[in-house]
Amino acid sequence: MATILVCKEEELITKLSSQIEQIANDAIENRGKFFVGFSGGSWLNNLCECLQTVDTEWSKWVVAFCDERVVPENDEDSTFGTYKRELIPKTKLVEKQFIKIKQGVSAAEAAKDYTEQLTKAFGSEDFVFDLLLLGMGPDGHTCSLFPGHPLLNETALSVASITDSPKFPPERITLTFPIINKARNCMFAVCGSSKAEMIQRILKDNDDSVPARRVKPVSGNLYWVLDEHSAKNL
Repeated sequence: MATILVCKEEELITKLSSQIEQIANDAIENRGKFFVGFSGGSWLNNLCECLQTVDTEWSKWVVAFCDERVVPENDEDSTFGTYKRELIPKTKLVEKQFIKIKQGVSAAEAAKDYTEQLTKAFGSEDFVFDLLLLGMGPDGHTCSLFPGHPLLNETALSVASITDSPKFPPERITLTFPIINKARNCMFAVCGSSKAEMIQRILKDNDDSVPARRVKPVSGNLYWVLDEHSAKNL
């Protein structure tokens, strides 16, 4: 069951800050670390703003990516590269806390290496994230899991490669649904009336053809943090 939080656009950052702080500090208190997955897109701006007010033990954070573009870190399309430039200087996070893709290799090799890095970070092949901050594109995709793509049904791999992304750049790595739905908490943050129809399809019409609708944590919590504009059809 999803928890739907609707707020005014100007209240969204405060709502996100509060939710992230609570989940992070609960994880640190109970398990000693906070494993979180970041996404690109609108989450970049949201996190650059909301994390500045979060009161937490930053050194206990382990940051991975829900998906990443297979490009050099200094490329403007690199999600980590953008966070390195825009977020790290504004928080107490440091680069070594981020799990980054291997440079200069194919998407398949990057996905294999990322799986190995996560295995080392978690201490097992059982990746249970405390929080995944998930984006949703206009077509309803989340991570790099796109409508109608075979990766929607991937069950063997925890991290998969994609070389035919309909959204540029085409080569990426992505968490798959078995790992996403194992998380303790998954959170979407959506703004704007342009997303209202897709939000209706997901939360009102229960349209499972929309990839983001397939985020259904098995034993965790699912949050949709929406502004009034994106929630207008609910």
